[in-house]
Amino acid sequence: MKKLVCLGFLSVILVTAAQAQGFLKAADKKIVTEKGENILLRGIGLGGWMLQEGYMLKLQGTNPQYSIRKRIEQLLSPAQTGEFYDTWLQNFVTRADIDSMRAWGFNSVRLPMHYNLYTLPVEQEPDSSKQTWLTKGFQLTDSLLSWCKANKIYLILDLHAAPGGQGNDLNIADRDSSKPALWQSGANKAKTIALWKKLAERYKDEPYIGGYDLLNETNWGFEDPSDLHGIKETGNKPLRSLLMDITQAIRSVDKKHLIIIEGNAWGNNYKGVFPLWDDNTAISFHKYWNSNNLQSIRNMLDIREQTQAPIWLGETGENSNTWFSEAVRLFEENNIGWSWWPLKKIGHNNPLEIKSNLNYNSLADYWNGRTKNPPKESNVYSGLLELAVYTNIRSNQVHKDVIDALFRQPFSTGTIPYKPGLVGLRDSIIHAVDYDLGRNGSAYFDQDTANYSGSGGRRGVGNRGNVYRNDGVDIFRDSARYESYYIGSTEAGEWLQYTITAKETAGFAFKLSVAAGTDSANVTMSVDGKWVFNNVPVHSTGSLKSWQTQPIGHLPMKKGVHVIRLYVNKGGFNLKELIITPATLQK
Repeated sequence: MKKLVCLGFLSVILVTAAQAQGFLKAADKKIVTEKGENILLRGIGLGGWMLQEGYMLKLQGTNPQYSIRKRIEQLLSPAQTGEFYDTWLQNFVTRADIDSMRAWGFNSVRLPMHYNLYTLPVEQEPDSSKQTWLTKGFQLTDSLLSWCKANKIYLILDLHAAPGGQGNDLNIADRDSSKPALWQSGANKAKTIALWKKLAERYKDEPYIGGYDLLNETNWGFEDPSDLHGIKETGNKPLRSLLMDITQAIRSVDKKHLIIIEGNAWGNNYKGVFPLWDDNTAISFHKYWNSNNLQSIRNMLDIREQTQAPIWLGETGENSNTWFSEAVRLFEENNIGWSWWPLKKIGHNNPLEIKSNLNYNSLADYWNGRTKNPPKESNVYSGLLELAVYTNIRSNQVHKDVIDALFRQPFSTGTIPYKPGLVGLRDSIIHAVDYDLGRNGSAYFDQDTANYSGSGGRRGVGNRGNVYRNDGVDIFRDSARYESYYIGSTEAGEWLQYTITAKETAGFAFKLSVAAGTDSANVTMSVDGKWVFNNVPVHSTGSLKSWQTQPIGHLPMKKGVHVIRLYVNKGGFNLKELIITPATLQK
């Protein structure tokens, strides 16, 4: 398949992911295989598939999925709306996604389930004393499991949206606050328990089901309703009680599978939840936007010692490649398996990016309040259907820099070319954004590399342009050209590395395609660790949008591989291309 061919570079350099070896279980503070061997889960969550969150669709503010669907139904017919969601579910996750994940190095998948694909909401039940089961969710799960089994990947079931919704962060659980929440309704609790029993009955003999993640990111003030997200909660009695009831229901039909629990406050507040009630339990936590040091996970390491149970990082991500590599190194050095978030969305900081389209962009502008009048119905229909089709991996943009940051960079300072840079008998254009793959300080250096605001650190953004790559380098889209990008927001001290291959020994002229508003900027270049062009001025082109090609010097190079570094001495200019032109060939 085409996508697997273009991604094959990683399958050679990565350590093969651990193969599934029977049921997973908790033993000696570790998650182990049926043979008792420690397994380090390297996984990713399929967020956005069964449960859409507004930010993944570039929608601002509070946009739970039920609200998004209502907005669509205001502009389209019920049949058209249903077609959109059917197309979305059909394309978002396919066998090709799981095949690719295996090639990249993942050995597990976390499935964020929406209960309404498996059973009716309580208010729609024709008989309140019974549960109505729907085929759609179970069929989707069966297909996903078959693809995981074919790739020897563990599938972890995660109840992401429980009946009624389990928190006050409405987007996460698709909660409609006008209706009773999970914690306010005995019927919602009963349906949640019944759903887990039904799932356990169906999958009790499936060793490739890695575990049951009972309830995602509860965020609820049980003792103090003003503590909306349960951050200050000290008791968590309703949470403990429900988790125990779910476990009891599962164990009535399934004695084998690993139980995974999450605390309050988005999975991190475990006060009052212990002691554990089941010997085969892993304790999950979620980690975003804070420092990657022992202090940031100290609480969970202490919980592991206190409970003598394994801990698992069930959700993390949504940051830069620098943060990703730091985090993976921290987790794995402490024998903590991880599951990234998410596999894909409209956005650049995940392995796959869903491409948007002009009609959908217009719809999003309307929903976000940037335009007053709704788009035409035909444009809405076309934009949504195209978006749903584009969720398919064959239309996704693959961010190999993100994949490299998760698997190679945590334990290697080495660099590899982003794209082959061949220099020969004619002008060779090296796009500035195609600098080498590697860590900050190895393949590039940028002053702003990640967001650490969650622990009181710098609210960095990494790539300020939010396109093409997810490093610290600031990449922007050139609106004047299709699929054209440039590096901007350049600052003194930053640099970029490019690995090129000269086909012949020759003299070469080096030029830069730049845009600058003043004459103040200048650069220095090294080749193979030797300074060759020092303090070369970058002349004004009239504006940061007006591009010119400016020479920086001539240099002989021998046939073979060379490493170029371009240093910013004084910034304030934009860079699009490095152009290498051959002079006279040497015999």
